[in-house]
Amino acid sequence: MKLITIIIPCYNEEDVLPALYQQLNEVTQSIDNYKFEYLFVNDGSKDMTLDTLRVYKEQDARVRYIDLSRNFGKEIGMLAGMDYAAGDAVIVMDADLQHPPNKIIEMIDWWEKGYDDVYTVRLNREGSFLTKATSTLYYWLVQKMTEEKVYPNSGDFRLLDRKCVDALTSMREIERYTKGMYSWIGFKKKELTYTEEKRVAGETKWQLSQLVKLAVDGITSYSTVPLRISSIIGIVISLIAFVFLLIEIIKIFIQGPQVAGYGTLLVGILFMGGIQLISLGIIGEYLSRIFVETKDRPPYLINEISDEDD
Repeated sequence: MKLITIIIPCYNEEDVLPALYQQLNEVTQSIDNYKFEYLFVNDGSKDMTLDTLRVYKEQDARVRYIDLSRNFGKEIGMLAGMDYAAGDAVIVMDADLQHPPNKIIEMIDWWEKGYDDVYTVRLNREGSFLTKATSTLYYWLVQKMTEEKVYPNSGDFRLLDRKCVDALTSMREIERYTKGMYSWIGFKKKELTYTEEKRVAGETKWQLSQLVKLAVDGITSYSTVPLRISSIIGIVISLIAFVFLLIEIIKIFIQGPQVAGYGTLLVGILFMGGIQLISLGIIGEYLSRIFVETKDRPPYLINEISDEDD
């Protein structure tokens, strides 16, 4: 009988866990010929999330949990879950029930038909027009910068075959962009759609600064195109400046020295300074990633793991 691990990263989700646990039980009990385990990753929660998981563990042998030493972020939390998942396949989902557990049935069906990565796409993306337009532009830019296929609006709610999990866990980057890794590893993929539900309780943990960081990580993880663009811009501006210099020298020989042009000179200096700062910022983003990775620190540290009690 095949084992399926459901990985659920948690950060301050004590209010959501009872409803999540109930719905997971209802879904898994309706599926025959499979064994399930619920692997919760407590990502440094400050509420009673860990205590709730301990209670579930005592009552249900299918429940396992990993308590990280601090909040490492969802990307690292998913990596920790994959490291300790024992299943022949892994399903990753959020704890807030915006990912409908009943979709698991369809995921397993397509997995049995030979698909290794059964991913989901939201039909109803929330947010303002500006948010949606920015997201569309972002995915368009990322697709232009990489040879791998980008899957817009596909998130972490997906089923992964064991070989996909092994491939993802073999990559030990600390600055992770898992959405890009899903594309990079390849394998046979199947798209499903779902309607995102409202949070059962609590508030979203995603802040604007985290979304911006995730976007930057996505671009810098996918390719070195931004570095090439900054180099090309530098070459083009240098050629324009050289041509402009030749024109000015010719004008001096023909018309003599001139004082006019102060405004043009000021604009040119400011423009060049802006381009240089942008280029330095792009280089800095890549250097910061190199700096973090060369420390060779573990991606996460564990404070407590339920398996140690078994």
